[in-house]
Amino acid sequence: MTDTPQNRPGADGGDAVVSAFNAVGAEYLFCSSGSEWAPVWESLARRHRDGEPAPTYLDLTHETVAVGMATGYGLVERRPQGVLLHAAPGLLQGSMAVHGALLAGVPMVVTSSESTTYGDGPGQDPGGQWYRNLSIVGGPHHVAQPFTKWANEAADISTLPTMITRAAELAWRAPAGPAYLNIPLEILLEDWDGREAKPVVKPGATHSSPEEVDPVAQLIREAKNPVVVTETAGREAGGFASLLAFAEAWGIPVVEPDSAVCANFPRTHPLHAGSDIGPWMDEADLILLVNCRAPFYPPSRKPSKAKIVVIDQVPQRPHVVYQVLFADVYLEGNVANTLRQLAKRAKDLDGTAVAARRAAQAERHAAEQTAITAAETKAEQSEGVDPVLVAATLRKLLDGRDGIVVDETITHSKAVKRHLRTDAPDSYFYVQGGLGQGIAVALGVKLAAKDRPVVLTIGDGAFTYNPVIQSYDAANTYDLPVLIVVFNNRVYKSMNLNHRRFYPDGAAAGTGEWLGTDLHRLPRLAAFAEPFGMHTETVDTTDALAPALERALKAVAEGTTAVVDVLVTR
Repeated sequence: MTDTPQNRPGADGGDAVVSAFNAVGAEYLFCSSGSEWAPVWESLARRHRDGEPAPTYLDLTHETVAVGMATGYGLVERRPQGVLLHAAPGLLQGSMAVHGALLAGVPMVVTSSESTTYGDGPGQDPGGQWYRNLSIVGGPHHVAQPFTKWANEAADISTLPTMITRAAELAWRAPAGPAYLNIPLEILLEDWDGREAKPVVKPGATHSSPEEVDPVAQLIREAKNPVVVTETAGREAGGFASLLAFAEAWGIPVVEPDSAVCANFPRTHPLHAGSDIGPWMDEADLILLVNCRAPFYPPSRKPSKAKIVVIDQVPQRPHVVYQVLFADVYLEGNVANTLRQLAKRAKDLDGTAVAARRAAQAERHAAEQTAITAAETKAEQSEGVDPVLVAATLRKLLDGRDGIVVDETITHSKAVKRHLRTDAPDSYFYVQGGLGQGIAVALGVKLAAKDRPVVLTIGDGAFTYNPVIQSYDAANTYDLPVLIVVFNNRVYKSMNLNHRRFYPDGAAAGTGEWLGTDLHRLPRLAAFAEPFGMHTETVDTTDALAPALERALKAVAEGTTAVVDVLVTR
């Protein structure tokens, strides 16, 4: 706090909030409007009039859109932004997306309000809606605790700015994630003395010591058949490049299991070992889990002979309910730093052993490329549009464009990852948590990467969970053109597969009455974009696919969101 408060006429808690988010370095305030935010709006209007600094305010019409866009922006920029929701109901509406941000490791400060006086105290009347309808027993900060990294209440105007900066600092540090602050309306309306919070600086880097790293380097040196397994190495700043340098220095294959949620390693690289950890469970003598929260399934499935080294700044994730790593050694410094240290120690290697595993990996890689080519050839010859062909066509059209793919498919996610074959940092993100956030996350990614084409791949079931109208409104209002490609098989396929798996000889199998899965009744999904003046296409033949996607990408490049509804065969 500054030593000499600077009073400003009419300054109140709204000014304190805006001042604090300036100190945080937030570029944006993602707001789903609520009646408590009038003080913030007044502060922003005054600052805009007087030419004073303030984060850019985004006026969004759904809580999932506000939080999802903050998530997408944070995936790329990795800095905390501000999210303003409405009371407990707005927090509850946005809670699925807040939980998704927690799983995705995205820092943000989420805020909403309550009342502390219900109209019986001095000062301005907060309004009867708080007494009758909006408040919740214990306050919204208690509601937020299970799905945020930290949740608390700003109970006094004198501590409000620093409470916001503290929330941002907590959100930014490992494991990064959303922090929540309840700011009562009475505090927002209270006079503020102008004491501003100290600007927030980037967290300092942590390092594993040489005494910790050297023994791990020796384990790698002695291993005949080591493997890296990673889910989120690429989420860390510099993690993608550091993992690539490490793997090349030691000649170690890298597996990205189906649980990988971002681009971690070039899928075109000869050392990329696919997505199946299964063959390594008996073959590997050393498994390096690099930012890998849940490598084995079921969790009790233990490798038969491998020592396990866990490289992760926070390997035991507090928000993961049940987690089994079977670790023999932990390296808990910053992942990129740790990998760089290990890469420097790739000396005095057993040339014969390294050559043998490189040759074995080259054989695996060649077999995978052959299988990918065969699958794509088969898809091209299909009578209808196979999902593999959609992913392969997108790969070809995005080649050389530095594109980013945000993925909210379920049964098609393996095909999307396998056939897109992304090979650059921040080129692929899988939406975390519950379905229904994909469009908003893609818009947030576009906000952070306006010069790069952003593509959302999404199933028809996931599409219907999204707040589509509100997302399209945000895309148009803030000039965020993205390409939305719907993998439309007219069914909740994942749910249907589970029904069949659990009850292969059940009543539904005998009668064909598969409940909870049919989506044939939905209208044309692309049509929802037409009132917004967006480019729309519906595709049901292989010949039409590439031209439609090409036209759609051209529309996006010219500034218009495009929706291509692809009727796939499975």
